[in-house]
Amino acid sequence: MARTLAELFLALVHHPVVDRNGRVITSAITSLDLHDLARSARTYGVRAVYVVHPVVEQREFARSVIDHWRIGYGRGFDSRRVEALDLIEVVPDLDAAIAAAQRAAGRRPAIVHTSAREEHGVSFAAMRERMAAAGAAPMLIMIGTGFGLAPAARERSDLALEAIRGAGDYNHLSVRAAASIILDRLRGH
Repeated sequence: MARTLAELFLALVHHPVVDRNGRVITSAITSLDLHDLARSARTYGVRAVYVVHPVVEQREFARSVIDHWRIGYGRGFDSRRVEALDLIEVVPDLDAAIAAAQRAAGRRPAIVHTSAREEHGVSFAAMRERMAAAGAAPMLIMIGTGFGLAPAARERSDLALEAIRGAGDYNHLSVRAAASIILDRLRGH
C-alpha cells in the first residue's frame, strides 16, 4: 500500500536570487522552466507551483505562455500539457506564494529552501519520513533561479534541504533538473 505524503507545493523564485557574483538580482521567467516544472510537478503529485516574480511584465509573459496552452491554440494540441500547466499560479512575491499555499492546504506550510552550495540540511530520506508522518504539515519548497536563493529568501524558511550531489565536484544543475531530482527523491518510488 502506498504511503500518504504531506501536501507539497513548489515556489520557483525569481526574486530575491543571486547572480554568479552573489549580488541580489531579479532573474527572467523562461517558458521552458514553466513547461518543465509543471510537467514534473504533475508527475509527482505537487499541489501547485507558484512562479514568484515582482515585475508585472514578467508575470504577464508567464500568464500568456500558460494561457496559450490553457485557452489558446495549445489546448487542442496537447491536453496533457494543459493538465500540467493548470498547476501554475503566478504571484508577485514569496508572501503571496505562502498565503496561496496556506489557503489551498488549510494551514501554514513548512517553508523549505534548497541550495546547491549549502553542505548542511535535512536529508532527502529524513524529509521524506517527515512528509510521511501522520498529520504532517504541508511543505512549500522554494527553488531559486539564477545562482540560487538570496539570503533574504533562505531566511524565510523553516528548513533547508540537503544539496543534490553528483559524482564529482561539478554542481550547477538547471533549475528544471534540480527540481525534478528533488521531487523524485521526495516522492518517487
